[in-house]
Amino acid sequence: MRDFDELFAIAADRKGGADALEALLIKPLSPDALSATTDDRWLSAMAKCLFQAGFNWKVIEAKWPGTEEAFDNFDALRVASYHDDDMDRLLADKRIVRNGAKVMAVIENARFVRSLATDHRSAGVFFANWPNDTFVDLLTVLTKQGARLGGVTGQRMLRMMGRDGFVLSPDVVPVLSPKG
Repeated sequence: MRDFDELFAIAADRKGGADALEALLIKPLSPDALSATTDDRWLSAMAKCLFQAGFNWKVIEAKWPGTEEAFDNFDALRVASYHDDDMDRLLADKRIVRNGAKVMAVIENARFVRSLATDHRSAGVFFANWPNDTFVDLLTVLTKQGARLGGVTGQRMLRMMGRDGFVLSPDVVPVLSPKG
C-alpha cells in the first residue's frame, strides 16, 4: 500500500498545491459536536446522500429546500410514523425527486434514527461514540440497519456530517492499491 505522504503529494498536485488541498479537506468534528447534532440533521444527511446516489447532484441540491419541507424538516419521529397516505403525498410532490424506493428508504432511515435515539439518547451520540479503530464495523451497521446506506452512500453521509472516516470512491481504491 502507498504511504500517506505519497498519496498527499498526488492529491496536492491534482488540486493546485498543499495549501489548496488543505483548504478543501473537511475537518472532523469533535465527539461533543457530533453528539450535539440533532436527529433531524442526521436523517437529512442520510436522505440527501441516498437521493444523490445515481442522480445529478445539482438537481438534488436545487430541490433540497423543497425536500426538507416535504419531509417535515426530517423530524425523525414524524417521518418514522409516515404511512401509505404520506407515501402517496410524497410521490406526487414535485418539490422532491419522486423515486419510490428512495422515498421509502428515507422513512425506513427515520425508524433507524429513532432506534439509535432510543438506545443511545440520539443518533449523534451513537455516531460520536463509535470507536475510530472499528470504523468498518460502523459501516456494516449502516448497511444492515439503515436503508440504502451501504457502499459509498453511508461513508459520504458520515463524512458530510463531520464524522472522521474514509470514503472509498472509485478514484481512491486504485490509488490505495500497490503499484503494479
